[in-house]
Amino acid sequence: MTVTVAPTDPALLRERVDAALAAFLRRRSPGRPDDGTAAVHAELRRFVLAGGKRLRPLFCYWGWRGFGGPDGTPIVVAAAALELFHAFALIHDDILDRSERRRGRPTLHRVFAELHIRSGWRGDPERYGRQAAVLCGDLCAAWSGQMFHGCGLDPERLRRGHAVLARMRTEVIAGEYLDVAAAAGDGSLATALAVVRLKTARYTVTRPVQLGAALAGADDPTVAALAHFGDPLGDAFQLRDDLLGVFGDPAVTGKSNLDDLREGKPTVLLALAREAAGPAGRERLRRLVGDPGLDGAGAAEVRRIVEASGARAAVERMIEVRAELARAALDRLPLAEPARAALTGLALRAVDRRR
Repeated sequence: MTVTVAPTDPALLRERVDAALAAFLRRRSPGRPDDGTAAVHAELRRFVLAGGKRLRPLFCYWGWRGFGGPDGTPIVVAAAALELFHAFALIHDDILDRSERRRGRPTLHRVFAELHIRSGWRGDPERYGRQAAVLCGDLCAAWSGQMFHGCGLDPERLRRGHAVLARMRTEVIAGEYLDVAAAAGDGSLATALAVVRLKTARYTVTRPVQLGAALAGADDPTVAALAHFGDPLGDAFQLRDDLLGVFGDPAVTGKSNLDDLREGKPTVLLALAREAAGPAGRERLRRLVGDPGLDGAGAAEVRRIVEASGARAAVERMIEVRAELARAALDRLPLAEPARAALTGLALRAVDRRR
C-alpha cells in the first residue's frame, strides 16, 4: 500500500518508522507469558520505541526516493530495520562506556541490574545487568536482519542492499574496537578521527543513504559518490555529539555530561585539548579525565581547561567545515526532488541538535 506523505516532513516519516518497529516487535513477543523472557521483550520494546531521532531510517528512505524509489511500506520497513541495529550498537556502547542514562532514562544494563535487586536474586546485580543487556543487544542485531529481509522488496534489491549492510556492520564493530583500544592507548587525534569515521559517521549517514540508493537501483559509482556527502556529515554529527557529551545539558540531551569524562572517552575534543593545553593543564586532564569518581566540580574544571585550550572552538570549526563539504557534495549528486530538499534538512539537523 502506498501512503502519501508531506514531501519533507520528518515527523510523519518518524511516525511511520515507529509504527513499523512496533508492529515488528509485537510479532516477536513471547508465545507464552510464562516463558521467562517477558521482561526482555518489554524492556527492548520500551528501549527501541522510547524516542530517538530516527536519522538512519530517514537517510535511508530519502536515499531511496532520491534515485527513483517510490514511497511505500516496504522501504519504510527496510529503513526501520536500521533502528534495530542502532539499538544493538547503543546497548553495547552503554555497557562498554558504563553509561547510566540514555534518552533520559536508565540504560538497559542499569534496568536489569535494578530488576535483579528488586527480585532478590542471587549473585552480582551489576554482572547480571551487563549479561542481560549484552543478550538484548545481540537480539536487536539479529532482529534487524530479519526485519530487513522481510520488508517486502524483491530479492535482487535486497541482495544489493545486503552488501551495504554487511559493510556497515563490520565497520561499526571495528570502530567500537578502535574506541576501546584508543581508551587504553595513545588518545591521539589521528586515532580519535578514525574512531569517529568508522564507529559513527559511516553507519549514521553514509551507509544508510547508500543503502537506500542501492535498493532503488542506483549504479555502483553513484552509490560510492554518496560517501562524499555522508562521510563529512557523519563526522560532523559525531563531533557535535562529543561536544554535547562534555558541554551539553542532560535535561536536553537525555544523557549525562559526566560519562564521557569519567570513562576517559578518547574524543577529538579531548585530543585537541591535550595538544593545546600547557603542561599544567595537561597534567590536570591526565588526573581528572578517566576518573570513575569524577564529580561535578572536577568536570567543571575539565570544561574550563578544554575551553581555554581552544579545543571547543576548534571542534566547532571542524563541524562547520565538514558540514559545508557535505552540502557541496549534495549539490553535485543527481538527486530527484523532494529528496534533495529532505536531505538538506536532515544535514542541518545532524549538526544542529536544536532543530
